[in-house]
Order: sequence, then C-alpha cells, then structure tokens
Amino acid sequence: MSDTARTQGGAPAPPVLLGLRENWPQFTLLVVVNAFVGGMVGLERTTTSLVGTRVFHLTGYVAVFSFIVAFGVTKALTNLAAGPLTARHTRKSLLVAGWAAGLPVPFLLAWGPAWGWIVGANVLLGVNQGLAWSMTVNMKIDLVGPRNRGLALGLNEAAGYMAVGATALATGYLAAAYGLRPVPELIGVAYAAAGRDCHPPRSWHGNSRRPAGLGGCHAHVFPDGLHGH
Repeated sequence: MSDTARTQGGAPAPPVLLGLRENWPQFTLLVVVNAFVGGMVGLERTTTSLVGTRVFHLTGYVAVFSFIVAFGVTKALTNLAAGPLTARHTRKSLLVAGWAAGLPVPFLLAWGPAWGWIVGANVLLGVNQGLAWSMTVNMKIDLVGPRNRGLALGLNEAAGYMAVGATALATGYLAAAYGLRPVPELIGVAYAAAGRDCHPPRSWHGNSRRPAGLGGCHAHVFPDGLHGH
C-alpha cells in the first residue's frame, strides 16, 4: 500500500505544512480548549479547602488537603500513561476521554454528600488534566513543528494558567455572594461542556495533513481514515 495520504475521493492529499501562521485556526481552537482545561483546576483554588473545613468540619491538615494529594497523584500517573497511549489511540480520542472524565467533576464538587466524594472528584479531575492538557500540548506541537514548539508550549501554558487564575477569582466572588456550594462550582459545567464540544477533527493523530480552517467547533477538516504520524 502506498504511503501517500489520499482524500476520500482518491486524490493525493495536500502536503503537511507546519507553522503557526499556516495552522492558526486549529492552533487558536486548541488554545481555547486548554483555557477550559485550566478553568477546571481553577474551580477548586478558592473554595474546596473551605468546603472541607466549614461544610464537612474537617480539622486535620492531612484530611483537608487530601483532595490535592488525590489530584496530584492521579494527574502524575495519567501523564505517565498518556505518552504510550498516543501510540495506540488518536490524540482526539484521548482528549475526548479526558473531558469525559471531567464532566462529573463540577457536580460532585457542588453536591457531593461527603468529603470522600470531593476526593473522588479530584481523582477524575486528575485524569481530565493528565489527558486533556497533555493532548493539547502534543497537538500544538504537531501543528507548528519543532521550530516553534517553544512558542506553542508557552501559549498553551499561558492560556491554561490565566484561566486557572480567572476562575479562582470568579469562584471567590460567587462564593461570597451565594455561598461555598453549589453556585461557584457550576462554572465547571460550562467549561466541561464547551471543552467536550470544541474539539479538533475526528481523525487527528499527529500531522495527518494540512489543517484547513475551523468552520465551528465541530469542523472535521481531515477526511476519515487519515491517521498519519
């Protein structure tokens, strides 16, 4: 079988063009997606420890900050697994899996009846961050190539952590106005829904071919079956 990528009609596919200018629509989409990923972390920065002490009446530091341990350990293990997983699954499928893990998080944080539910939410959040953040980094580097990978990574981190800070600020204001739960945590519902719906093409698996515009969050700019590396 020929190694030349072809479209569904059988014609040769356009060559891969790397670079930020050439692929700015897809790159911009991935920056926005990573802002949603960062926003999910920002949900907890202001209110979760207060929920532990004021709602569930925890007193020990180990108990109060167990949610951070659960998140950190799970994210580390998921990051470790994400590399080998990209050899067997598309980046898109792993990104979607990350968002699937993140969907229950705001509801568990908002209405979890016991502290164990909050810790469990952080396990899911660790999977969400480990897969979704890692895949947006990989996809950006796929698009811009080795020459601009430092810029791609910098923009990715900037978008993610700006969203962390902005969400932490917003949840603080909401908590002051409406209480620690459930209103502040429900920002995450919007993040998870938007992150799940705004995604790269179905068949993304590295640089399959030259990206060609967004056409909305559900744009499928690569033909089915193109899974080049």
